[in-house]
Amino acid sequence: MTGTDVRTEAEDSGPSGYAAARLRLLTEGARSGPPRRAALAELTDDWLGGLFSAAAGGLPGVSLVAVGGYGRGELSPRSDLDLLLLHDGSDTKAVAALADRLWYPIWDLGLALDHSVRTPAEARKTATDDVKVQLGLLDARRLAGDPGLTAGLRTAVLADWRNQAPKRLPELQELCAERAERQGELQYLLEPDLKEARGGLRDATALRAVAASWLADAPREGLADARRRLLDVRDALHLATGRATDRLALQEQDQVAAELGLLDADTLLRQVYESARVISYASDVTWREVGRVLRSRAVRPRLRAMLGGGKPVAERSPLAEGVVEQDGEVVLARAARPERDPVLPLRAAAAAAQAGLPLSLHAVRRMAATTRPLTTPWPAEAREQLVTLLGSGRPTVEVWEALEAEGLISRLLPDWERVRCRPQRNAVHLWTVDRHLIETAVRASELTRRVSRPDLLLVAALLHDIGKGWPGDHSVAGEIIAKDVAARIGFDRPDVAVLSLLVRHHLLLIETATRRDLDDPATVRSVAEAVGTQSTLELLHALTEADALATGPAAWSSWRGSLVADLVRRASAVLAGDAPEEPEQAAPTAEQERLAIEACRTGGPVLALRAQKEPATEEEQSQEPLGVELLIAVPDQPAVLPAVAGVLAVHRLTVRTAELRTLRLPDDVDEGAVLLLNWRVAAEYGSLPQAARLRADLVRALDGSLDITCRLAERDAAYPRRRGWVAPPPRVTVAPAASHHATVIEVRAQDAPGLLHRIGMALEKAGVRVRSMHVSTLGANAVDAFYVTTGAGEPLPGEDAGSLARVLEETLRA
Repeated sequence: MTGTDVRTEAEDSGPSGYAAARLRLLTEGARSGPPRRAALAELTDDWLGGLFSAAAGGLPGVSLVAVGGYGRGELSPRSDLDLLLLHDGSDTKAVAALADRLWYPIWDLGLALDHSVRTPAEARKTATDDVKVQLGLLDARRLAGDPGLTAGLRTAVLADWRNQAPKRLPELQELCAERAERQGELQYLLEPDLKEARGGLRDATALRAVAASWLADAPREGLADARRRLLDVRDALHLATGRATDRLALQEQDQVAAELGLLDADTLLRQVYESARVISYASDVTWREVGRVLRSRAVRPRLRAMLGGGKPVAERSPLAEGVVEQDGEVVLARAARPERDPVLPLRAAAAAAQAGLPLSLHAVRRMAATTRPLTTPWPAEAREQLVTLLGSGRPTVEVWEALEAEGLISRLLPDWERVRCRPQRNAVHLWTVDRHLIETAVRASELTRRVSRPDLLLVAALLHDIGKGWPGDHSVAGEIIAKDVAARIGFDRPDVAVLSLLVRHHLLLIETATRRDLDDPATVRSVAEAVGTQSTLELLHALTEADALATGPAAWSSWRGSLVADLVRRASAVLAGDAPEEPEQAAPTAEQERLAIEACRTGGPVLALRAQKEPATEEEQSQEPLGVELLIAVPDQPAVLPAVAGVLAVHRLTVRTAELRTLRLPDDVDEGAVLLLNWRVAAEYGSLPQAARLRADLVRALDGSLDITCRLAERDAAYPRRRGWVAPPPRVTVAPAASHHATVIEVRAQDAPGLLHRIGMALEKAGVRVRSMHVSTLGANAVDAFYVTTGAGEPLPGEDAGSLARVLEETLRA
């Protein structure tokens, strides 16, 4: 039977004919999705039109109007009929009688009805008082009656909406936020509400309303398809349950999947999650644009008055090479060349997350369209920027989602595709697999002060469940994937081995602590043997806690934490019995010895800044190592460390790695000692300063004529503090039995301009000598070890060492 035959049967047979035609339409297998929704709306239009004509009897000044979803011509099997009986107010008694003759036949068929009877003025007044009513009227569509009455209302409501948009859109945004708070995020729920949850059909309707305001528009790519898929799932849910429900309960998911011709319930949920993610991301971008437009409208009159007319120029603040902040978003610099800079997406993402700012949609799309793939293995900068992104805390989530929305994550990490939007059918888990991995990295970023290699912790957090996209034990599969990914992104063989071990054994501590007898020596010995080293044990401990915290409240407790800590303490004791001997200090190179001799003869600092030649090809550009080597030799004297670190900070040079040691010269050269610094530095943005300028400022810093502290304070004051993620506090500890010749002070803190200068000043004030130091910057984290002694060259007494650590930590917290 054709659609025309169905409508004719409905018209000829009245309510019973409509009911039969409706049932036939819903049960026939030939039509589903948008065609069925449109056919059901058209069938209902014809029936209600005939019902109105028979009941109205030629009554003038009356119109029957469909609003909301029905107004858009979309009806799911159990959708409400949203109807407005619009009249001019000339004969209210006749209109009331007409309403009864319309509503009762609908109720008699058992159809859900949302109805109202209003004049155009009353409808506009109600819409002004209730934004939900106004949204429904934006989709008003005449079914029968006076066409001019409906057209006039539509024109007036749309004009009201556009005129009142600066007021109404913030109200609508608040409604969306409140609904999301109550219902949760559709893209992660095991039993989601397809309509009310964030990223559901209500949000898709809100985006249509924003577009109708002409104030902003949502990114269109994929949005219509996402909305259609959610509507298709709701249709199948209505048919499977026979109820007007929007909640996709667990017990109904297999039946809904079968109704849609999908493989299983997991495939169904993944489709739902993917659709919700598109709508959620479009909502984020759209509401951000609404806020930007409203802010610009609020300040534009004042700016024009101040500037004497003309369009104000948006301020752009540099964040990283090729990346700037503008209007509260991270955008590409005008000189950025994504097609020649394959690291740019990661650099922009890291800068955005560190600043706590969103990546602009235009920037992400431009990078997705033009950036070339990274070489394998990745260049060092790419790896560093990935670690910085992962270590940026909560803002990482929004930035990662922006990259993922345009396909950049799957391009960078192809294995990500298998875990993307993958549901976890476990009540303990709050998130899909991919979001859980990002949440684990967020949690791990709070624990980076507990480990000596925060970069390995953060990457292990990102990869620990990557095997859940494959059959079998996900830890075993994940070990293989992690080994491949770690090598691809540029870690060396020892680090690859550690990362694959962490992924393979990421459940070892929690499962052993809660399921085995810790008083049994064999239990602790097996853990120690599996882990192998103290540094890997501390990484695994932090990963275990981050993983559990990112799973959900039921996965971690003080009791579980104490059990794991006890196991770690016992395993650490076993590993300490086979501690490696302290390595001997390497002999200086010929160049280092030459610089040291020259420093002694001149009595001042000597340095060599060994920048590499400009790469000739694009491939060489992508493989350029991060930073350049800086060698400094200075006659042994007080305050060398804070002076050098301060000068580098003043010149906006980031210290990536640093070593300091004392070099004794041969007796035939000089009886004194020289401090030798071998550092690798990189410009925050722009080019490196000339070596002569660095030396001149270093001379001034050593003789006291350059006030570094004041210069750094002035620069910090010139830049407003960003609203980015608040880093975990610094941690300063004394490494027990790390050296027989010195006391080792370990500093783990957020990397920042002037950090080494502040540490050096604090050590100088404490009256200790820095025998050597080993500094590394891993992503956004500084992990520094300072070998300090008394003036006589002896290790610090235990009490003095603890006091120094406390003072240094308080200094860095200030």
